[in-house]
Amino acid sequence: MDQKLTRMKELSAVLSEAAKAYYQESREIMSNLEYDRLYDELLKLEEETGTVFAGSPTQKVGYEVLSELPKERHERPMLSLNKTKSPEELREWLGKQKGLLSWKMDGLTVVLTYEEGKLSKAVTRGNGEIGEVITPNAKTFVNLPTAIPWKGKLVLRGEAIITYRDFEKLNEAIPEADAKYKNPRNLCSGSVRQLNSRITAERNVRFIAFSLVQADGMDFKNSRKEQFLWLRKLGFETVEFTEVTEDTILDAIAEFAHRIEHFEIPSDGLVLSYDDLAYGASLGRTAKFPRDSIAFKWADEQQETTLSYIEWSASRTGLINPVAVFEPVELEGTTVSRASVHNISIMEGLELGEGDRITVYKANMIIPQIAENLTRSGVRNIPETCPVCGGKTEIRKINDVKSLYCTNPDCQAKKIKGFALFVSRDALNIDGLSEMTLEKFIAAGFIHEFDDMFHLDRHKDAIVSMEGFGEKSYENLIRAAQTASHTTLPRLIYGLGITGIGLANAKMICRHFSYDLDAMRKAGAEELCAIDGIGAVLADAWVKYFKEEKNNHVLDHLLSDLTFEHEETGNEDRTLEGKIFVITGSVERFANRKELQALIESKGGKATGSVTAKTSYLINNDITSNSSKNKKAKELGVPIISETDFLKLIGEE
Repeated sequence: MDQKLTRMKELSAVLSEAAKAYYQESREIMSNLEYDRLYDELLKLEEETGTVFAGSPTQKVGYEVLSELPKERHERPMLSLNKTKSPEELREWLGKQKGLLSWKMDGLTVVLTYEEGKLSKAVTRGNGEIGEVITPNAKTFVNLPTAIPWKGKLVLRGEAIITYRDFEKLNEAIPEADAKYKNPRNLCSGSVRQLNSRITAERNVRFIAFSLVQADGMDFKNSRKEQFLWLRKLGFETVEFTEVTEDTILDAIAEFAHRIEHFEIPSDGLVLSYDDLAYGASLGRTAKFPRDSIAFKWADEQQETTLSYIEWSASRTGLINPVAVFEPVELEGTTVSRASVHNISIMEGLELGEGDRITVYKANMIIPQIAENLTRSGVRNIPETCPVCGGKTEIRKINDVKSLYCTNPDCQAKKIKGFALFVSRDALNIDGLSEMTLEKFIAAGFIHEFDDMFHLDRHKDAIVSMEGFGEKSYENLIRAAQTASHTTLPRLIYGLGITGIGLANAKMICRHFSYDLDAMRKAGAEELCAIDGIGAVLADAWVKYFKEEKNNHVLDHLLSDLTFEHEETGNEDRTLEGKIFVITGSVERFANRKELQALIESKGGKATGSVTAKTSYLINNDITSNSSKNKKAKELGVPIISETDFLKLIGEE
């Protein structure tokens, strides 16, 4: 008994950490298959012992929400679904009832509320009880009606998703391999939970309804199908479903399985619900699961094979990713021979060594992964030199995850990826310098530093004679470089590739230092941390970058080739000098909170995330709200003002 209880505590800790990484931090520290296996083991032990510890993953619906988005308690708790991997068990669950079988979509669950025919609120699932308010972002979902003909109160649930096609397009625009999103779900979660709704709008998020919660006064003839048909008439896209009985359900499951490989919407299984609404409601619910629906997860096809070797792939930031290469096997109708292992921590968890017998599968029938290592010979032969440049490597532990890095600042992989970032759209935007072209130019010795890209005329004859080039291509490239040489300081800073410094961070740093590049180079970590949005990790990366003499030389050479657009420093209007603002809740007069923050900073003020005794004003359109920020402001005597009040304060209303 003691051993079982100890094992339960171990499993609870491991699963909770994995859930936190997946749901909150959008990173994976174990495969879905491994998570399900450990979860089922914990569930079985709880049943055997009759003991359930507080905080057990089997009793929690999700992970606690941690973000700056406003939070709100759901009127009706959002429960997880019980699940099975057995088609026969699904058939038995349905019994003599008629059911609806639909896709189990893999995105971010959202609850929508409509009042008087207009979208009034959108809240994420969160932990099932408390979610995040994302109303401005939901209004940018490409297929979502923000106004409907029905004027009663409507509450429905659905999945925010990004299709595989859009996912691939967005990833193609990211030059750094290690910065690319791992899967559509992570991208969707990050897109929907943005503080800037403009970013959500750019990512083509769709909403697909899967459940109607409330529509008072409507008669749906006791049928879930009728609910779906009614929602479609209002303009909502609903999850695709098929009607099934115990005689047809197995064929329906097989048809869904046949289609998933080419299905455009990410899916990790199916959902079976009773069509009879009253019957489903009469069954009630458990502490975690409703009894009117059940999830079906694909019983992943697995094949046993031999691990041939680990291939190590270098990236711009120096991260070297391990990829398992194994003897080819047939999985879900295709031949696979490679699977990403992501990092050394996962390798060590699998005790993965060359020659091991492993089982592999396709996660959600799509992405090849290692399910289990049968022989576990142990991790060995981690390269001491970079596979690209031969420079020394080192293992670094970040957020409890061990990864391999190349320490050579002149690594060719870093150069190609670094130059690709420099010429990308949000940086210098030199059209025509693709990664492939950069690779050719670097190999030919045309490019050693950033400023070489503005002197390609030195190599005209060689470039014109290159395969795929000609006089016209050369002229277009030279013209693009000339155009790019007139830029902005934030674009340049972003293009330098300082670890973690994106375009938004670069803008904040430039604004803080009034676009004084010399002051920015000499800044210490303490001063950088005083900038809203810049933490210790980013500040440390910045300071380290400018401590390198070589980096400063490269920048000096580059500056002689660039001219900068004049940037407003805010000196003309310092109305809010010395004032500190906190913004909370949704905004109405601005596109988003970032736009309001930018206006505050342009007039000399500062916007922070927490209410303290130093806060001058809390901006919240719901002045009577009982939110934690409102309560704190009242305790400290900080004035709470609306957007309109703020505009009056600065003389713009």
